Amino acid sequence: MRVLSSEVKDYIGQSVHIEGWLHKKRLLGGLTFINVRDRHGLVQIVIQSKEEVEKLRGLQIGTVLAVDGTVKEEPRAPGGAELHEAKLTVMVPVTEEPPIEIDKPLSHKPENLETLFDHRVLGLRNLQEAKIFRIRSELTRYIREFLYKQDFIEINTPKLVAGAAEGGAEVFKLDYFGKEATLAQSPQLYKQIMVGVFERVFEIAPAFRAELSATTRHVSEVTMLDIEMGFIKDHNEVLNMVQAMVYDVLTRVYNEHGDELKSLNAPELVLKAEFPRYSMAQIHEMFTKATGKDTSHELDLTPEEEKWICEYAKKNDGCEAVFATNLPLAKMKFYHMADDDGQSARSADLLFRGVEISTVPQREHRHENLVQQMKKAGVDPEAPGFAHFVTAFKHGLPPHGGCGFGIDRLTEKTIGLSNIKEAILFPRDINRLAP
Repeated sequence: MRVLSSEVKDYIGQSVHIEGWLHKKRLLGGLTFINVRDRHGLVQIVIQSKEEVEKLRGLQIGTVLAVDGTVKEEPRAPGGAELHEAKLTVMVPVTEEPPIEIDKPLSHKPENLETLFDHRVLGLRNLQEAKIFRIRSELTRYIREFLYKQDFIEINTPKLVAGAAEGGAEVFKLDYFGKEATLAQSPQLYKQIMVGVFERVFEIAPAFRAELSATTRHVSEVTMLDIEMGFIKDHNEVLNMVQAMVYDVLTRVYNEHGDELKSLNAPELVLKAEFPRYSMAQIHEMFTKATGKDTSHELDLTPEEEKWICEYAKKNDGCEAVFATNLPLAKMKFYHMADDDGQSARSADLLFRGVEISTVPQREHRHENLVQQMKKAGVDPEAPGFAHFVTAFKHGLPPHGGCGFGIDRLTEKTIGLSNIKEAILFPRDINRLAP
């Protein structure tokens, strides 16, 4: 029976059988020490027999091994125990020297990132790199669990579509059996349609943006959480749902995975159950007053303002997540609802640790108003990509709202990484299509 690395300490004085990858080997005082890695971590093995040591001759890191040995307590070893009297079986030999050393910390300095991604296939075997994606997995699991408890249904929508959901030009176009199709920027239209079926829906899936941007914030393929909820009383109900989800997910990951986050040098979490809310106009005014840089003419928050308001809220409100509310009408998408003030949309951006991770609007659910807004935005309601969307409203959709929420950015900021690509297994940007 195979024993995993996390279980070895439970077998002190007993013989066990482990399987995994050769992760490290070293010679110390006439003894050979090796570390074998499995899905739970490392096991240290002491090899005294020359015959067993000989089996490792010419073999490189990554060799797949089976090891039988007796467990002895050793506080200095991973997990507090190690294997003695080891008998090795080489399951898959590796003789080619690896291009990187996965048993040592991998550099995440900006000038080393491309090298990091070039060797991603092996680099992810580094224990610290793997922790990033264990944390990411837990974040998405907690999101799902929260939403299921709130009576949301998980859906899957097409990623090959007939039109751009955002109504813009930043899409990847491709031939679809003689017709033009695009890769979905968002499940926006479909999740609103599904409000007419389940009332509350969500999806975690890829989205594609053909933006010619080479920044620490942009990639061509992102993973998005999309939420939509019907029969809302007002915009605040949507904000409160997203707020509760983020508070639940972040406090949970810090409580349950604090050691891993600490080992990744993640910053301490400063969060309250109710996030501070400032209108975009307020933030422009506050930032201008504090820095002397006039941003009152800006349509959106500048990256500098996003960082500033998060630091301000952390210091003055005890919360590093903040809503920027009352986004200007000029920024409004055709499917958003305009506010009664005639100047802003019922929409807010959720900022966390200096970056926008979500836009949270109320939708325009009235058929005639929606059609007018589409035409005003230059979107044809009868075009193949939009006609079925409009039909759902014609046949009755209740007041509803939701959000598009960046899983990549949430992971990046939770761990304290400097570039969104570090939080993605195999990032895609304007220069990278492999591995």
